[in-house]
Amino acid sequence: MARFDRVLLFLLDSVGVGELPDAAAYGDAGAATVQHTLEYDPKLTLPNLERLGLFSLPGLEGFSTGIRPVGRYGKCREVSKGKDSIVGHWELMGYPTTRAFDTFPTGFPEDLIGAFTKAIGREVLCNELASGTELLDRLGAEHLRTGLPMVYTSVDSVFQIAAHEDIVPPEQLYDWCRAAKRVSEELGYQIGRVIARPFVGEPGHFTRTANRHDFAAMPGFTDLDRLTEAGVPIHSIGKPADIFPGTRFTTTRRTGRNAEGIAAAREALTEGKQGLIFVNLLDYDQVWGHRRDAAGYARGLKEFDEAFPGILDRLGERDLLIVTADHGCDPTFRGTDHTREHIPFLMLGRGIEPGSMGVRDTFADGGAAVLEALGVPAPEGRKSALAG
Repeated sequence: MARFDRVLLFLLDSVGVGELPDAAAYGDAGAATVQHTLEYDPKLTLPNLERLGLFSLPGLEGFSTGIRPVGRYGKCREVSKGKDSIVGHWELMGYPTTRAFDTFPTGFPEDLIGAFTKAIGREVLCNELASGTELLDRLGAEHLRTGLPMVYTSVDSVFQIAAHEDIVPPEQLYDWCRAAKRVSEELGYQIGRVIARPFVGEPGHFTRTANRHDFAAMPGFTDLDRLTEAGVPIHSIGKPADIFPGTRFTTTRRTGRNAEGIAAAREALTEGKQGLIFVNLLDYDQVWGHRRDAAGYARGLKEFDEAFPGILDRLGERDLLIVTADHGCDPTFRGTDHTREHIPFLMLGRGIEPGSMGVRDTFADGGAAVLEALGVPAPEGRKSALAG
């Protein structure tokens, strides 16, 4: 029997809470996204997240202002290989990856780029590991002159294609991404995501648009599929529909900045949507984390905290609220990439006893909690964070 009629799951993209035991193997020893953001801005207070139990997590107790938690709180380790959004989301929903996706520290190999350029009928302006925003500053004007796409990657398994919307309309850019995904699979490469990175503006003033689109690898059977088989509606707000291609979402709503995602979540509650409302807030990762903007990261955490009263006002007695993440992206750390960290798992709902659930062995305990909350049996051996 379902304990709740709906679950509102906020995934704060990259809001990690401290290094994992194997962080050193990824070059991330000492990373701690939330902790270091709080240290950067000592005046930052997050009273609503503190009430959920954020500052009662191991490693965050020193930031407590004494507010007593009313939620159930813990943090989760990652068992998957990697530290990107794909593996984090997939493991959360019960599908950990045992093989790391391919990465390309010196750019994509000749066979892949050759197949891609043949498929789209033009050459590429670059093929390198780079920061996307730096690439716009360095090559954006040349792109406007030639119309050639900028192809780049990061330490994560991503094939990113940047193009100006006036030169390459978004739908054409999406077709190029589909071609990149197709030829990479034909050649046997395992790439987590092909990402369209459209932008607008003039040299010196380029900005990315909300028309970003992720074309992700296909996961196996996930907790979202289990919900669908049980007839439970699933509503995607933001990136979940991109991360779980093939999942039969009841509704999908693409969003830009965090504020739009939060507003969409409030609307979903007001409209009475049932089942799982799965919200990804991307700015922490895309706008502040990768750009190592600690001040922006702090503002983003504050904005989410301040939005809580408007969310809680719309929650009923049969609603469960979950706040979690998928990896870290410490804005004070070296480099510009994700950081391998624990994720928080905070819950609030009627009948949920406040207190610690400890450190969980896998992100997948979160997905098992969603299944239990909505009355869907989890596979044998899975442990629900809702149960203890």
